Amino acid sequence: ALMRWGVEQTLSRLTGMFAFAFWDALERTLVLARDRFGEKPLYYGDVEGGLTFGSELKALRAVPGFDPAIDRDALALYLRFSYLPEPHTIYKCARKLPPGHFLVIHDGQPLPQPEPYWTVCRTMDEVEPFAGSQAEALAELDHILRRAVAGQMLSDVPLGALLSGGVDSSLVTAIMQAQSDRPVRTFTIGYEDQAWDESKDAEAVAAHLGCDHTSLIARPEDALALVAELPRMYDEPFADASQLPTALVCRLTREHVTVALSGDGGDELFAGYNRHSWGPRLWEKFRRLPRPLRAGVGRVISILSPASFDKIARQLGSIERLPGQKLHKLAGVMGARSREAFYKGVASTWADPAAVLQEGTEPRTLFDTPEAWPQDDNFTAWMQFMDASTYLPGDILTKVDRAAMAASLETRAPYLDHTLAAFAWSLPSNLRVHEGQGKHLLRELLYTYVPRELVERPKMGFGVPVGDWLTGPLRAWAEELLDPARLAREGFFRPEAVKRSWLRLKMGRSEEQFRLWNLLMFQAWLEEWS
Repeated sequence: ALMRWGVEQTLSRLTGMFAFAFWDALERTLVLARDRFGEKPLYYGDVEGGLTFGSELKALRAVPGFDPAIDRDALALYLRFSYLPEPHTIYKCARKLPPGHFLVIHDGQPLPQPEPYWTVCRTMDEVEPFAGSQAEALAELDHILRRAVAGQMLSDVPLGALLSGGVDSSLVTAIMQAQSDRPVRTFTIGYEDQAWDESKDAEAVAAHLGCDHTSLIARPEDALALVAELPRMYDEPFADASQLPTALVCRLTREHVTVALSGDGGDELFAGYNRHSWGPRLWEKFRRLPRPLRAGVGRVISILSPASFDKIARQLGSIERLPGQKLHKLAGVMGARSREAFYKGVASTWADPAAVLQEGTEPRTLFDTPEAWPQDDNFTAWMQFMDASTYLPGDILTKVDRAAMAASLETRAPYLDHTLAAFAWSLPSNLRVHEGQGKHLLRELLYTYVPRELVERPKMGFGVPVGDWLTGPLRAWAEELLDPARLAREGFFRPEAVKRSWLRLKMGRSEEQFRLWNLLMFQAWLEEWS
């Protein structure tokens, strides 16, 4: 294809996930390219006397002349987001090729900047708005999604699906089963703690569809055994705590199949995160109040323990997970100066990385680059754009790809077919968020395959009781990595700030758990690779 059509035409014709290097011996040029959404990784960097590239940072580290100096500015971004956003890596001399970009390197010439062949922003700006009825939209979605799933089901090895029981994975599984002449193998993970366990929901969906289902119950000792492997698995600091159950379910799945389809991408394309529906409503209320007043209210809420709010919620009959912690996160952004700053705060783990870092200044990111934003002024659409451009490749796809590859499992995401993405972003806002609930059109399609009562429940996400684990079976491991003398010697984090956070967690302040997991994943990585 590259020889016949050239680089840009070939890239425009490809569908799905890829990362490749192409050496043109006649032109003496090297082409590096990565898929549209960033399902597959591609790193590159300067070494003494040349260029190195690969799909893992450990491959670059193995090249003679690679300088493993840590980028402290990139570390500030990691503290904020719990992942390292493109083009940054943890090393000063290495970069990630951004999704939807390619790089043409001419022998003997300076390294150029990557060029985009596809972007989320351009797609959202150029797509023709869908003008049909909901019934027509539903038929079109079913057609496109069936075609995408059928394409991803082509395989000469055993194939299955990762099934959480939520909307996205349930719909992918339903369409797989509708196009299969045998029961689809499905896999999920649960917990002994019923507050975190969703395996029964997945089992109910699988039973209705007639799938061959397997569940694994993850215990704290399983996590304890796995944490030592995470720095090698993820290659650079990565702190989405659901990396633990993701790795476990990938291992379980690989015992039975070689390829598994997932529901990744459905939230970003169809406005499925809770913030996509409540964010605009809350911001409209906040912005009508004087900023000093709402900031003050936020500070008062932050004084109270999340556990007290959780207790009140339980008494009121709420089944939502960790309402107190979510309220604390909201309290921290009530004083935001703009809706974009409001959302950046919601997306942050450490809202002020400088407070815990000894050294390092945050580089500009897409959050600080309005000229790269789409023209659509709708707040939900803007959040979808940000999520698809940052959180999806930096967190979700990184988490799944590394966990799956470590288990020799290939995962595929039908929602990330670019024709399906273009259709999703062509939909009017009422087909994305309807009556305060996201993914309206996806839900309506799912109800044609699965009864509403099997999938209608509050969105939980792939949660992990990390706070309970850190103060329980993982406590000795955490205290060793966060020892103040050790932190002072290493010189990355302020020991007094870390100590305060650790003490607050032990006192029951659950809002600290993911901040500490963020620090611990860097510390574990540093111990492995320094």
